[in-house]
Amino acid sequence: MTDLSVEAEGKIIDLLIDEGLVDYAIVDNISQRVAAEGKSLIGELLAKRIISSDMVSHATAVIVGVPYVELKNIEIDQEILGKVPRDAALRVTAVPIGEKDGVLNVAMLDAGNVQFTDYLSSLANQPIRVWMSSERGIREAIDQYHGDFSGVKEAVKETVINNDIDAQSDAKTIVQDSPISKALTTILSYAAKTKASDIHIEPLENSLIIRCRIDGVLRKIMELPKTVAPALVSRIKILSNLKIDEHRTPQDGQFTVQVDGREIDLRIAISPVTWGEQVVIRLLDKAGINIDIEKMGMSGRALRSVLDGIRKPNGMILTSGPTGSGKSTTLYALIQQIKSEAINIVTLEDPVEYKMSGVNQIQVNVDAGLTFASGLRSILRQDPDVVMVGEIRDSETAALAVQAALTGHLVFSTLHTNSAAGILPRLLDMGVEPFLLASTLNIVIGQRLVRRVTEKHELYKSSDIETKGINEIVGDILPQTKEDAVRVSEDLGYPGLPVRNNQYYMLSRGADSKETPGGYSGRAGLYETITVDEDIQKMIVAHATANEIMRLAKSKGTITMRQDGMLKVLSGITTMEEVNRVASDLS
Repeated sequence: MTDLSVEAEGKIIDLLIDEGLVDYAIVDNISQRVAAEGKSLIGELLAKRIISSDMVSHATAVIVGVPYVELKNIEIDQEILGKVPRDAALRVTAVPIGEKDGVLNVAMLDAGNVQFTDYLSSLANQPIRVWMSSERGIREAIDQYHGDFSGVKEAVKETVINNDIDAQSDAKTIVQDSPISKALTTILSYAAKTKASDIHIEPLENSLIIRCRIDGVLRKIMELPKTVAPALVSRIKILSNLKIDEHRTPQDGQFTVQVDGREIDLRIAISPVTWGEQVVIRLLDKAGINIDIEKMGMSGRALRSVLDGIRKPNGMILTSGPTGSGKSTTLYALIQQIKSEAINIVTLEDPVEYKMSGVNQIQVNVDAGLTFASGLRSILRQDPDVVMVGEIRDSETAALAVQAALTGHLVFSTLHTNSAAGILPRLLDMGVEPFLLASTLNIVIGQRLVRRVTEKHELYKSSDIETKGINEIVGDILPQTKEDAVRVSEDLGYPGLPVRNNQYYMLSRGADSKETPGGYSGRAGLYETITVDEDIQKMIVAHATANEIMRLAKSKGTITMRQDGMLKVLSGITTMEEVNRVASDLS
């Protein structure tokens, strides 16, 4: 926000009070204090979250007589964005939003700055009409600028002009150096460079949408004419060795690409949908996996209990969480901890996501009769010390995994449940006998993934609501005195935890940019672990519910995923919004 004069501040505050957006008594109380300290009243109201920057921008627009535009959830055409370079848009906090009758509409933060207006007009080489918007809205709109997609644009032009690739095209016409092949290469390169986990190619009635899942969140990166859809899908089918003329049934395939000297495996899933064929591409960067359990976010009590559990010669270690929560990566990290020449480790996966040296990895192949259950039977005849089963999906696999643990093997696997405690009743529902489950389980792990705050970040004081939320979730386990701070921080695994405070905590907010949208970059795990001791075993045998088991575990010191999230918030690793996004269903 630009600096405001005292007179301008007064007009804005008066308007907000008149509109009922802020209480006069609150403003009057704060204004007396900030006047004595020589501070900005609006700055103090913003810091205390009594008003928002959007409210200030909107009120300013009304006062100066400039039309206001709300940019939230507005998609801006890439051709319009191209009229003002991204670096210029960032420099003056402005973004082109549309064009009418030869006039370019531009949303600006400082709408009264004539120099900025002339500068943007000269860049676009056309007259502009100025609108006002909030800084947050403008920066979110600037995030819609994409990388260099010139290859895609050229491919679209050539495909449309030549019309040499359509729904009836022959595979031989879609060669490696064809325009559509270059377009696919550009899309894959962008996804790899932004560390996307998935690419979604989705046909609509009149267009083709390309989205990438980056740090767990889908982002639209471009919209293409519908005419390129058949060619693009056909090229993917060719590379995946799929049937190019099959459009009525789903197909799965895979291929490998080289990006910046890195080899990336691509898993392809193609399905017929209403307006054509949808393609989802999973990217598996062999060099990009982080298999250090501590760097992944596990620490303190959770880390100690897991390391104790995997040091046992036999038993089961199970991880749980929704799809995409990093369960497989956690298993890889745990196997990395125990891997040595003295033991035989065999895995059964669908698919084998990352290849590990010194580990015998088997790919499930249902068509050939190699399922998790049949593969597990085979593995147990190969003299393994450690067995990893990618997922326990049915009663047969569950029974075999338990038998393997009973016969002296250390077994790792995953299940789809919401929490660590949910693993136990889930296995009982699969028909595993309670006494067998109680005697074989070493430890169960629940996890979710949150986005990390960028390295470049700012600190701010928590609002009253944020402070209350933190105290409700982790107030009891935070240091209660300064003398306790070091001991409690070391125990929980988060150095420098603050002493419990009813006023405010210092939290982190990342720098928002095209490369780090929302102020996030990378992800960290939220973990909860339950060590299956004698008391937990008794509850399993008694068919206790997941809530009952979790209550007992918490009384024994288990840190829940939601608590782990709040500790990461206080440590500046992530934000409350992010923890609430992924763990709002947890207690």
